[in-house]
Amino acid sequence: MSRVFGDLRQLGYVVRDVEAAMKYWIEVNGVGPFFYIEKVPLASFSYKGQPSKLEMSIALAFSGGAQVELIQQRNDAPSLYKDYIDAGQEGLQHIAYWPEDYQAAKRAAEAQGLKVGQEGDIAGRGGFIYYQTVGHHGTCIEFAEFNTYRQYQFAEMERVSRVWDGSDPIRTTLPAPPVD
Repeated sequence: MSRVFGDLRQLGYVVRDVEAAMKYWIEVNGVGPFFYIEKVPLASFSYKGQPSKLEMSIALAFSGGAQVELIQQRNDAPSLYKDYIDAGQEGLQHIAYWPEDYQAAKRAAEAQGLKVGQEGDIAGRGGFIYYQTVGHHGTCIEFAEFNTYRQYQFAEMERVSRVWDGSDPIRTTLPAPPVD
């Protein structure tokens, strides 16, 4: 556990082919099922303070308490994902925390001198922010707003992974909180 940001919750991999990456994680590592979002519904996104029209696909699965996120950028919009691929890299690009107090975590990161690389909001799901980590090239720090929606969704994904029998390894419907 980080004494500053809380528990490390996610390992984020930027990949060139999300379908091939899911297949690898499923067949080689036995991790799944993956919850696949072919077109992430971004309400907003900015790269280094400037608006960007990012299009991306993500796949989420759990291995124990750690979430594995696979990200494929689908266009040439400026982003840290594009920077990573353009630098000839593919693989672990960020680690993520889901702080209970999103704003306090952001203030703590800024107090440490971390610089915002990109940030956005997924429509109906909440915000996220990536900090560039100068001095440890290649691994950014992400915070995801851990709101009620994500708390339910991620807990349900983790629960499903713990009883997964290998069937239906790629799912395109995300767990959604019950409607009151």
